[in-house]
Amino acid sequence: MHHLSAHQLSDAFKKGEFSATTIVDHFLSRIRQHDEVLGSFLNLFEDRLHDTAKKLDHKRQMNQPLGKLAGVPIGIKDNIHIKDEITTCGSQFLLNYRALFTATACQRLEDEDALLLGKMNLDEFAMGSSCENSSIKPTRNPWNLDYVPGGSSGGSAAAVAARLCPISLGTDTGGSIRQPASLCGIVGLKPTYGRISRYGLVAFGTSLDQIGPFSTNVADSALALEVMAGRCANDGTSLREKPMNYSQELHGSLKGVKIGVPWHFLENLNDDVKANFEQSIETLKNAGATIVEVNLDKLKYSIAVYYIVATAEASTNLARFDGIRFGVRSNDAKTLDEVYDMSKEDGFGPEVKRRIALGTYVLSSGFKDDFFNKALKVRRIIYNEYQNAFKQCDLIAMPTSPFTAFKIGAIHDPLQMYLADIYTISVNLAGLPGISIPSGFSNDGLPYSLQLIAAQKQEHTLLSAAHGFETITGFTKKMPEMAK
Repeated sequence: MHHLSAHQLSDAFKKGEFSATTIVDHFLSRIRQHDEVLGSFLNLFEDRLHDTAKKLDHKRQMNQPLGKLAGVPIGIKDNIHIKDEITTCGSQFLLNYRALFTATACQRLEDEDALLLGKMNLDEFAMGSSCENSSIKPTRNPWNLDYVPGGSSGGSAAAVAARLCPISLGTDTGGSIRQPASLCGIVGLKPTYGRISRYGLVAFGTSLDQIGPFSTNVADSALALEVMAGRCANDGTSLREKPMNYSQELHGSLKGVKIGVPWHFLENLNDDVKANFEQSIETLKNAGATIVEVNLDKLKYSIAVYYIVATAEASTNLARFDGIRFGVRSNDAKTLDEVYDMSKEDGFGPEVKRRIALGTYVLSSGFKDDFFNKALKVRRIIYNEYQNAFKQCDLIAMPTSPFTAFKIGAIHDPLQMYLADIYTISVNLAGLPGISIPSGFSNDGLPYSLQLIAAQKQEHTLLSAAHGFETITGFTKKMPEMAK
């Protein structure tokens, strides 16, 4: 059952080959079998799942209309709210927070009869690129348990790669869907900013955050996107345009598609990643795509811009976690000032503190013009450079990550860790859709990936081309040994 795609599993349920209860029992059994060592789930909704499954089985028996995701188990990153369930954000600060409402994205999944399995591990408050910053437990890469799964949505990516669920939700602020998808050898889709409502998502970088799906194949990501996308009255940044039926747009033909490659920007690629990327470009070319060179040299400033804009927004968004309104209050605090200071000291991990301190600094009096306002101007330059590139091509291709998965504990310097997102961050700064697709494997059996980027609101073009590449290469069909 876990070898089936979301499409296949839902079809099998609708035909009566499996009951929803059987599906739930199967995936819960797999999670109990494998997740103690993998560490992808923080919480399972067992009672809720069985109740939903019984209702869904009754619905099918009564021949009532079934949703697009009927019978499909889906994991949810633990910074996305589900009413009455704990939302920890991977932090000691929120171990006691029970959500008062359900995120729009999750509600739309449930409206289409999906089975929400539980909450997935993440870097604390989605700040990290390896899932080593979770304050609760580590998550490991299914391809090699000594390696990281990527981050911040490491739990969501690892669970799909290990076939503990066919689809999961992550969030992408600077690459946190695409980068772990790359390191775990699965498909990760970051939609256009505003395509999926952020209502119910615990904010990290308000102008950058975007919910998106992980899956084992492009068609399942397209299905999840068409279910979750659309205008939300509770989110003023959600797009007004109606989403397309993305599943029907997967033509898969690459003939005549113009794909831009910023060769000069990519000149410092590692030899092994470069060889795989060049092979992927050759595959696209042989399938009928036209390869053109585009100039994206300004992207070299994207990490500096991101870590000014994102940390400034984070310092503002996380100010609410003070031990009064939200968060675990320090037991040692005796005065109001101590409640504020000691609760944050006890509750936040080192990476979160580092980013709050940086964000507060760049927004402080005397430095805002020098750093934050200047970063916003460069962000606009990066957006304009992408716009100019899309005048020459339909899609842009880059590697998702500058390297394959690395060993747990291998990177100690935060600045080196930040470089893990060098090829993904600019997509968030420009509000573009991007997708990571498996593109091969290293000599030690770790996944490589190809990243495709489209202009805003062009997910149909992006998904169709990714589906074409997937069909030709077949890399999405491969799975780690523990998943078999």
